[in-house]
Amino acid sequence: MLLVKVWLLREEDIRRALTPEAAIMAVEESFRALAEGRAILPGVIHLPVEAHAGEAHVKGAYVAGSPTFTIKVASGFYHNPRRGLPVQGGMVMLFSSETGRPEAILFDNGFITELRTGAAGAVAAKYLAPQKVERVAVIGAGSQARYQLDCLARQVEVRTIRSVHVFSRTRNRTEQYAAEMSKRLSLPVTVCDYAAEACAGSQIIITATTSRTPVLTEKMISSGMHITAVGADDPQKQELAAEILARADKVVVDSLAQCSRFGELHHAIEQKKLRPEEVYAELGEIVAGKKKGRESDSEITVCDLTGLGVQDAMAAQATFDSAQKLGLGTAIEI
Repeated sequence: MLLVKVWLLREEDIRRALTPEAAIMAVEESFRALAEGRAILPGVIHLPVEAHAGEAHVKGAYVAGSPTFTIKVASGFYHNPRRGLPVQGGMVMLFSSETGRPEAILFDNGFITELRTGAAGAVAAKYLAPQKVERVAVIGAGSQARYQLDCLARQVEVRTIRSVHVFSRTRNRTEQYAAEMSKRLSLPVTVCDYAAEACAGSQIIITATTSRTPVLTEKMISSGMHITAVGADDPQKQELAAEILARADKVVVDSLAQCSRFGELHHAIEQKKLRPEEVYAELGEIVAGKKKGRESDSEITVCDLTGLGVQDAMAAQATFDSAQKLGLGTAIEI
């Protein structure tokens, strides 16, 4: 029987191979591919493990012309820090799109998911944020709050940020976040006591929490703001009051079908604050030039990001290609 070579990449290899800049490029192209009908994207499998405060998501995708298709398993077990373990876990598997045989297994422990989600936020801001951005609000102080701000700051085309204001419900974590991100990005990061305080005067608001009740209310929103919401990745999670979406000039989603089932849009539809046909666009339509992004500095824009398998597919392929060039990983024969 013919043996097949399969590449194994560990997290340290993957972190070397996939830079934030490369992830942003891959994710932007993934949105374009989806809008142009070049991506096959099946539904998401959600697996709650409530007895252990955990959850897992399974996503897959294939982009026409790609040498591989991918299946990703990502987990979040929120009591893991008590065990000295990271919250995020998972792996991405690449299979030959010609033969179906496995090509690579990326043991990323959730890194690709985290980075491509941060990259998606940067892409959303590129097309939807106002031209002048001096202040950014971050709601949440976990790992994704770090990736969101890091990618936003690294994508030069987005904007030049002068200050960041952060709020989360756990004060010591918020202070750690502020100290870390201020040092990393050479930006002043101020800890706020309330979400409203962080949002006041900000042009971009990022919500990256696991909240099941809204952390932003309509009163916190004013003319010209852009909001990127990334926390609602299952039907129970919600960060934005539904009234915010109803008030927004443009509500943009990564996938209308997906966000209608779980995401901020899901709650707005359920509460009869917004109808699916009132959603302005999918982000890919804007990236592909089919619809315009922000058209005035006074618009209120909201981007609901629930995470797409096509993002994983293109980020994983970029990782594998880079790893091959760098000579990273270990090959086994099966």
